[in-house]
Amino acid sequence: MKFKLPKKLSERFSREIGIDLGTANTLVYLKGRGVVVNEPSVVAVNQKTGQVVAVGTQARDMLGRTPLHIHAVRPLVEGVISDFEVTEEMLSYLIKKAQEEKATFGPRVVIGVPSGVTNVEIRAVRDAAENAGAREVFIIEEPMAAALGARLPVHEPVGTMIVDIGGGTTDIALISLGGIVRAKNIRVAGDVLNQDIAAYVRSEFKILIGDRTAEDVKIAVGSISKPLVPLQTTIRGRDLVTGLPREIVVTDADVRDAVGGSVGTIVEAIKEVIETAPPEVVADVMQRGIYLTGGGALLRGLPELLAAELKVPIHVVDDPLTTVVRGTGMVLEDIEKYRSVLVDDEDGSFAGF
Repeated sequence: MKFKLPKKLSERFSREIGIDLGTANTLVYLKGRGVVVNEPSVVAVNQKTGQVVAVGTQARDMLGRTPLHIHAVRPLVEGVISDFEVTEEMLSYLIKKAQEEKATFGPRVVIGVPSGVTNVEIRAVRDAAENAGAREVFIIEEPMAAALGARLPVHEPVGTMIVDIGGGTTDIALISLGGIVRAKNIRVAGDVLNQDIAAYVRSEFKILIGDRTAEDVKIAVGSISKPLVPLQTTIRGRDLVTGLPREIVVTDADVRDAVGGSVGTIVEAIKEVIETAPPEVVADVMQRGIYLTGGGALLRGLPELLAAELKVPIHVVDDPLTTVVRGTGMVLEDIEKYRSVLVDDEDGSFAGF
């Protein structure tokens, strides 16, 4: 049985931390302070010594630029841990960075995970956090955390639909009375859109670019609908014919052609969730609309496309990049109140209790 501090001692001698463990970025919320860390989920490891060279922004800047003995890796793939030891190192670094001064006891941590993850994947997240120094670990599904962070009425008898388009996964959930009524998790999200853009540039322009450049293109000129003013950006890559560096101009039309299939997959997944939902909940969604969050919510023209395809209002939440981590912060403020929204442990008990 885990040691549990009395509440007063816990508040005085330990920190309480919320973590959005994302494929692309990891955000950390410190109770009483708000979001204190926002770093890319990248770790650079020295293959010769096994030592971690850099974490977060410094490691991301090394992607594609490292010598052979230094490997910059993303330890989370499609929302789940693919490299346990590196994830542990990353969490340890971020937890230490979030705490300005060392606390007497390890922090209580609430971590968001994609909906529908297996018990094995949940256990991997819990173990990684505990090995990184956490005293107690609570797990919450990301769409629920996002709904809390967006201040949606998750505990009321009314259907709320949220679509969280992150880096590795798109989480679609219908929530009512503090629980998920229907949910679907697909591995089509920001990273796949980046891959689509890189593949398109390779096919159409015979230029090889990396994921980092593809993401820059998506942010700079990505648009699902035709904008009033055409967008374009200049990128550099390796010419596949000559092998030499080459510069080209990429437009918003190129990005639409590149990501159209993947965006269609996301739209179909949302339709599937609506089609299988109870009629009363669907009626609520038609009236209240769908709430869009995550980095994908910032893609130009996406809300308009979804509104046209689904025939319901689409709302982009405030600050969609931090919605999940703000939701973990709300849980930290009153864990007893939100106990029902936490993911059950393998034995059926609530995490940390």
